[in-house]
Amino acid sequence: MAPIPGSGLAKGLAVTLRTMTKKSVTAQYPDAQPDLPPRTRGVIGLFEENCTVCMLCARECPDWCIYIDSHKETVPAATPGGRERSRNVLDRFAIDFSLCMYCGICIEVCPFDALFWSPEFEYAETDIRDLTHERDKLREWMWTVPAPPALDPGAEEPKELVTARKTADKLAAQQAPPATEPHADEQARAAERPTRPQGDSKQQTDQPKPGTDQPQPGTDQPKPGTDQPKPEQEGRE
Repeated sequence: MAPIPGSGLAKGLAVTLRTMTKKSVTAQYPDAQPDLPPRTRGVIGLFEENCTVCMLCARECPDWCIYIDSHKETVPAATPGGRERSRNVLDRFAIDFSLCMYCGICIEVCPFDALFWSPEFEYAETDIRDLTHERDKLREWMWTVPAPPALDPGAEEPKELVTARKTADKLAAQQAPPATEPHADEQARAAERPTRPQGDSKQQTDQPKPGTDQPQPGTDQPKPGTDQPKPEQEGRE
């Protein structure tokens, strides 16, 4: 059966009319920000306190886009007679995002949880040299890293939260003002309080209380050393 002339044009116009009447689903970026999933691979943040300069991330990177410089320092012995130790101190940590292919190998191989994914992706530059982020800028990306997912009620607290809390407590302790001494008025008031001699309490306990029966002067009282009749002997007599 031969096709009806103009049927193809009619079908095309019908699709166009149906599409024109539907609501648009296109998000007008950047006016409308996209709703990204929590595990989006945007940019890499550096948690410098956890970095031990083990160089694993730089060695495993397929693109060789991670640059690390460090030096060694001698740490004195913690106890008398102990042995001095040497540790690596981080001087430079940079990532060239113009070479990075966002494979995530550096984050997976880090044994001390020093690298994290951030969902931020708005860091385009007009100069390609500005895409090399030094450690100060990588540290700023850490503030955009989402919180880890909720764990079981009986699970341990995430290590990154424990480390961050210890660092914050240490900084707060260093910035806290020294403890003030007691007020001078309180010290003077404490110095003016009368102190009771040690013998006063004993003397007061030895004295008879008022109202009790006391022997009057001139009455017959047994002399010391004389035999006093016992109650049983008085009853027999």
